[in-house]
Amino acid sequence: QVQLVESGGGLVQAGGSLRLSCTASIRTSTIYPMGWFRQSPGKEREFVAAITWNGGSTDVADSVKVRFTISRDNAKKMAFLQMNSLKPEDTAVYYCAAGLSYTDLIRGRDGVNYWGKGTLVTVSS
Repeated sequence: QVQLVESGGGLVQAGGSLRLSCTASIRTSTIYPMGWFRQSPGKEREFVAAITWNGGSTDVADSVKVRFTISRDNAKKMAFLQMNSLKPEDTAVYYCAAGLSYTDLIRGRDGVNYWGKGTLVTVSS
């Protein structure tokens, strides 16, 4: 089974930066594609970014491209989301996700096999 725990959320002013971390507890040696999603009040959970199992390829949503970067450290079983130039519209609960298929993961929520519980990011104007 896979357990994902996010950290690093908080309150930041517009234009600021935050780095989210996701720590994975995995009982097997499987290395999963991982990603980040977010959900704002009244909105559906949306894809933010994903990274292949070896970090060789990444995808980032157009809405955050250039500003957000996803990375991972397989030795530590961690994934990261570096968020720069934050805007109030980035306010959301950010969820770490893992999937069996990278192609399915980047298509959206249905491609996620494991979810973290989320961490809240609030960007003030």
